[in-house]
Amino acid sequence: MTLRRHLILVLTFSMVLGACAQDQPAFSVKKYTKTEDKNDFLVTIHTSLGDMKAVLYDETPLHRDNFLKLIKEGAYDSTIWHRVIKEFMIQGGGIDMKPNAPKKADRIPAEFDPRLFHVKGALAAARQGDRVNPEKASSWCQFYIVQGKTWTKDELTLDQQKLNAGIGKLLQNDKHLALREELIAMQEKRDFDGMNRLVMSKASLVESELGISVRKDVSQDRIDAYTTIGGAPHLDDAYTVFGQVVEGYDVIDKIAATKTIREKPIESLYLSIEVEEVPKKKLSKRYDISYPEK
Repeated sequence: MTLRRHLILVLTFSMVLGACAQDQPAFSVKKYTKTEDKNDFLVTIHTSLGDMKAVLYDETPLHRDNFLKLIKEGAYDSTIWHRVIKEFMIQGGGIDMKPNAPKKADRIPAEFDPRLFHVKGALAAARQGDRVNPEKASSWCQFYIVQGKTWTKDELTLDQQKLNAGIGKLLQNDKHLALREELIAMQEKRDFDGMNRLVMSKASLVESELGISVRKDVSQDRIDAYTTIGGAPHLDDAYTVFGQVVEGYDVIDKIAATKTIREKPIESLYLSIEVEEVPKKKLSKRYDISYPEK
């Protein structure tokens, strides 16, 4: 096999993997921070395609309080969902994109918590890329809600970079000529899903022949959520999750399905947000929210 074909194969293995999204149940929200308040905040995001309701995490107080402040000021009213990517996320909150936008505020320091991750319905803060924002600080106004897709356990726990590198080493050995030719044939047919499945099935072979591990540690909570409800695991521990949708999952799907040009909906989808204080007992019963015992 020529070096060029070998490189093409290795690059092809780097494709993002994922299964098709199905109808998912709502995510059961767990809150960990103990508070004495009897009430909690319930956020309602109004859109032309329906309403979504979300709760905010006490574990991310800077993001929570900033979001509440902007809501109470009416700053999000008449903004749009300006970036939509099906099976990934819907992004809004472009206060800074308004004609008479307020003076740019400071970024919000990242508030990562391993217990908060990008399951479907996760409410998280947008941010600039690592090159100009190595501290991963959040935008002061823009947010996104995850749609994502469902994943298999192997897709979540296999270290794709290590596996790809391992497969690349195996392909250099004529002992694996059959595997090499099978992958080439799939590539020529553009059967990338088949290639991904075949590569993942060879994880044990890579580990035994090269004496390396191609697995990574993923918590059982994340595995359970991503294999049933779905989400965007590649964003975990890099973007701050500060809330979770508890009602209106179908609205996420409707917005994500809208037609776009360069990720912007062709037809403007406006939003407004309001917040109310609701007794925790009521929220717990209605949305299966688990609050810590005092």
